[in-house]
Amino acid sequence: MILLDPTTVIFMATLMACAMSVVLYSAHLSFPKEIQGMREWAAGLLFLVAGAVLFCMRDTSAIVSLAANASLTWGLGLTLIGTEKLYEVPPSWRIFHMVWIVTTLGIAYWRIIEPNFSARVAVFSLTVLVFYVRQVFLIWKFGEPHFSSRFFGILMSIQTVVVFTRGVIALIFGGQYVDITTVGAFQSLYLAVGHFMILLLTVGFMTVCTRRLQIILERRSTLDPLTEVLNRRGFADIYAKEHALMRREGTFMTMLNIDIDHFKQINDSYGHAVGDRVLVDVAAVISKALRASDHVARFGGEEFVVLLPATGLDRALHITERIQAALRTPRADVPPYAVSFGVACQTSADESLDGILVRADKALYCAKERGRDRYEIAPEAVLSRTGEPVRRQDQARA
Repeated sequence: MILLDPTTVIFMATLMACAMSVVLYSAHLSFPKEIQGMREWAAGLLFLVAGAVLFCMRDTSAIVSLAANASLTWGLGLTLIGTEKLYEVPPSWRIFHMVWIVTTLGIAYWRIIEPNFSARVAVFSLTVLVFYVRQVFLIWKFGEPHFSSRFFGILMSIQTVVVFTRGVIALIFGGQYVDITTVGAFQSLYLAVGHFMILLLTVGFMTVCTRRLQIILERRSTLDPLTEVLNRRGFADIYAKEHALMRREGTFMTMLNIDIDHFKQINDSYGHAVGDRVLVDVAAVISKALRASDHVARFGGEEFVVLLPATGLDRALHITERIQAALRTPRADVPPYAVSFGVACQTSADESLDGILVRADKALYCAKERGRDRYEIAPEAVLSRTGEPVRRQDQARA
């Protein structure tokens, strides 16, 4: 087995930790605010670097030794705080302070009052083990079923076992096996795994952050920023999936085109801020009235579209009346308003998205012409060879 020089390993690990800290802090400044925890991980790495530097000088005095261990404990604790912020869990500052205080007091006792190196190693390893166990729990409970989370969780579990093993060996076999300032088989293995695992854990944490960034960007590209329902792009993607399922299983789909009546008057009378609240209210009420399998999108302005998969006309009208009743219920935070509906049932998988949208839109305008605050039903599509509806005189009926 190749025996590693402790000073060389610590020096290399320190340089890489400094570099990773810069990378994490740069990502913290450039990533969306929804992604938290990178600043704490960057600070934690700097504390670990400071602890490693002080550790190399620990024989100078007991104060330096205590400062080195306290700095290492703070560094590991800040990684826990960063992981908790990433998963939007309240930071465990009480655990953080309890661990570093207990660690410092234990090491002070076994350094000053009753010197015992193996006891100091055991105290440090078994107390900071709390940070690692807590992070393993967070990753496996809140991490999504994705490679990034599994990679991060496996690395954290390995580091937990390494730290636990070192503490147990210090208790059972004494300090000669865990003194990393000396050259030996176990010392080389611990240095290789322990120090470089911190860097691998940082990479694992960064992959989870990058995955979270990907999810946020995908959501932003498919959701309307004001109402947080689907936008046109997101709706088109959902429709494509539901349309493929409809073709495969031979079911129906129904489209609702919903438009707020006299929305310009609401903006002119109450202001655009209130108009925005009305749009948010419409989206929220519609979403609450729908089933889990249904989808709602804002198509711009005051127009919303609802897709009801595997739903025939009768069931769709029941849902339409339920939405209509919910929207008519007065709410204190928005002025009274009304909406009109156009309902179009898609019975043929050969009809395109544009085709059913056109029929629903014409039914909506028919509802507007017949007095608003009502719904109208589009006739069934008569398809041409291209799958588009053929023009008819009666494009909507009551």
